[in-house]
Amino acid sequence: MEAYATTRYQRGSAKKMGLIVDLIRGKDVPTALRALVFLPKATKGPVLKTLRSAVANAINKAGKAKLHEEDLIVKEARADQGPVLKRWRPGPRGMASVIRKRTVHVHVRVATKKGVEL
Repeated sequence: MEAYATTRYQRGSAKKMGLIVDLIRGKDVPTALRALVFLPKATKGPVLKTLRSAVANAINKAGKAKLHEEDLIVKEARADQGPVLKRWRPGPRGMASVIRKRTVHVHVRVATKKGVEL
């Protein structure tokens, strides 16, 4: 059984979030949660929130008594680039320079481990 969660339009760079997402892909959920909680990166928040949401979706989908957090693995995790907000600020010689405020979409899919029956 699989469950899915998406967080869209989060502020941050897809490149920086991708480093965090690569860290948890393929791991079991308790290990991934521990890795994210103690990670000293500022952009871990949306990834952690999305992972917790995917786990809650899986438990709700299967029934609370049937499935536990320890029975799940992170099957898919990715950070896609979202739209870029463009803002302007004064630059040298009266010209304008652009500030790109990047956004990212975080997708996390969790699945049950092999051998776990519902």
